[in-house]
Amino acid sequence: MKPGHWSFTRWATIGQLEAIEVHHPQFRARLFLQGAHLTSFAPRDESDWLWLSDTARFEPGHAIRGGIPVCWPWFGVPDRNPPEVRRRIKTDASHGFARTALWTLEDVRETAQEVEISLSLDANTDFADAWDGRALLLMTFNFSADGCQAVLSTTSLGSAPIAFSQALHSYLPTADIHHTRIEGLDDCGYVDALQDWSYRTQRGAVRFEGETDRIYESGAPLIITTPTGNRKLTAIGSDSTVVWNPGADKAARLSDFPDEAWQSMLCVETANALGDYRVLNEGQSHTLGVMIESI
Repeated sequence: MKPGHWSFTRWATIGQLEAIEVHHPQFRARLFLQGAHLTSFAPRDESDWLWLSDTARFEPGHAIRGGIPVCWPWFGVPDRNPPEVRRRIKTDASHGFARTALWTLEDVRETAQEVEISLSLDANTDFADAWDGRALLLMTFNFSADGCQAVLSTTSLGSAPIAFSQALHSYLPTADIHHTRIEGLDDCGYVDALQDWSYRTQRGAVRFEGETDRIYESGAPLIITTPTGNRKLTAIGSDSTVVWNPGADKAARLSDFPDEAWQSMLCVETANALGDYRVLNEGQSHTLGVMIESI
């Protein structure tokens, strides 16, 4: 695909990684071929809608801290996945291999109002040391002045059924985590990873008082309220939502994460996790997506 055919989209090199940048009169965006990883999006004259660590590293094989990492074909640590998912995993690494794999640019479509970019990953025998399966992934981003949408489609190519979990691990900014809340999860059950993976029920809005790591049994639309504005997240193909913030102690132990940065970010992840994992027979597809917009 020749860059000369694009009006608003161009290649860029960030650190050691190849990226695609969108400079549209109404919005801007940046995504990397490694991981099909969106790290920046903002309408014109607005601050970034995604959080990216000030110490993020852009190196081959190294996951980028921030933006929207693609966790696939398993979410979290392997041992916390259902047996059907776990039996295909051949490594102790968290969050699968898609977020550090090199994806292929498939298409760029531009109009006066929108830009759509698609990337693909053939999850074949090249990844046999990490996972037993075969699938084709297509990641499509749609950008406009109204918001951005990220959609991940998985098509099974193997003769045997595949089971997988996944997440679009969205990092969002806030001016103050202590004055941030998530609405839309009231009365939802969730698993609290910090309380021995116990099952609990949400009462009222989700608020942050320190480290938070929960998997909610819901794919309902959410409103994220911060001191500087609101965002609406609408999920596609999801019945689970992960809410995460490392808090002070864990932030100090995380790689590529400034010690105080936990106060200015949160993760609200559109997922198929725990009991919401998916199974595909040969030729079947599943689509997971999230739309982020201002309200």
